[in-house]
Amino acid sequence: MTRKTLLWMIPVIALGGLLFFKYDSIRWRMAQLRGWVLDTAHPTGDTLPTPALDAAARVAAASPASVNPAFDSALPTATPFPKPTVSPTPLPLVTPPPAVTLTGAKWEKQDINNCGPATLAMYLSFYGWPGTQKDVAAVLHPNERDKNVRWDELVYYVNTHAGWLGALFRVGGTVDEMKAFIANGFPVVIETGYQVDTGWVGHYLLLTGYDDARGIFIVQDATAGPDRKVPYDQIDKQWQEFNRLYILVYRPEKAEAITALLGPNADEAANRRRALTTAEAESQSQPDNPYAWFNFGSNLNYFDRYAEAATAFDKARDLGLPKRMLFYQFGPYRAYFNVGRYQDVIELSTFTLDYRPDLEESYFWRGWAEYMLGDRNGAVTDFRNALDVNPTFNDAKTALGSIGATP
Repeated sequence: MTRKTLLWMIPVIALGGLLFFKYDSIRWRMAQLRGWVLDTAHPTGDTLPTPALDAAARVAAASPASVNPAFDSALPTATPFPKPTVSPTPLPLVTPPPAVTLTGAKWEKQDINNCGPATLAMYLSFYGWPGTQKDVAAVLHPNERDKNVRWDELVYYVNTHAGWLGALFRVGGTVDEMKAFIANGFPVVIETGYQVDTGWVGHYLLLTGYDDARGIFIVQDATAGPDRKVPYDQIDKQWQEFNRLYILVYRPEKAEAITALLGPNADEAANRRRALTTAEAESQSQPDNPYAWFNFGSNLNYFDRYAEAATAFDKARDLGLPKRMLFYQFGPYRAYFNVGRYQDVIELSTFTLDYRPDLEESYFWRGWAEYMLGDRNGAVTDFRNALDVNPTFNDAKTALGSIGATP
């Protein structure tokens, strides 16, 4: 290639780069404009609607149909990325020192509604995984308008698409537990509440270090940037809004270390019992905190204590939950459905979908509630709507098959 040709190519490449970044900026602007239009068309205030005064009287007679509207995370499989040829020597467990910083995670700025895939890609890069958020999104988030990727989907991706790594999630975490993981070489993803220009949203953060002298975690934030310094108390306050959920990714040879660090939380049911105890105590010590009541309901759901959970969710809604709450957590749908409050499921999901019509979980639960009230056509439409939002959402395919319909 001649010098003249190279000189000619420089402005062409520069122009291409400029157009790419301008296009990317336009995509973000269009997404923001769409949100503004939806907000204007459906002015709903800042909170979820409160329960109807006659909520208890709304319990419908159960349909003779047997349904199990639970997410099974049966997503498509793919060929895992190859295992790196070099793996570090396992380290013995250590008592957390006053400060630790883990390096190696490559920061990525999230694409539109891509917080989950971007944060997971950063986490996986710590272990030498060669992919990016685009690889994760291709499986879990094919529609950029979809507002959320669930925690169980992120775990599923690791266990099936980065096949040489393992992953799990637990709830009810503490600041000290996260420090212990980091001190022993394990970054941690947590899910938290987060404030943006348009209000409260859910957000994933990757914890890669801490400093007791400053009282801070070092956080990789796919929205705000790398190596943020966030105070422990701020993390815990925002983390409580998501039941203090955390995700661990680890090499198979470190599975025993993870089990040892989890301690009594290694068993999922035991972990939930501990989280339930914490949430119940916080609902009493913080009676005006809607998130304490919401967590109480979420953990009651795990043990199929749906009537008590419905009462807890009612209390949380009375105190005031963010209008985006059901973008990310679906406990009220599950509790109300299982006590026969199908109309409440329909009203909450409709409220949420009117605000943002790109949420497969809300379509899914509304579809089952419609079906239980005898509206099979409405159910079929909503199950198909769920698949339009996320074609990999196999629970909607299963639901259609179970009522004799096709995707």
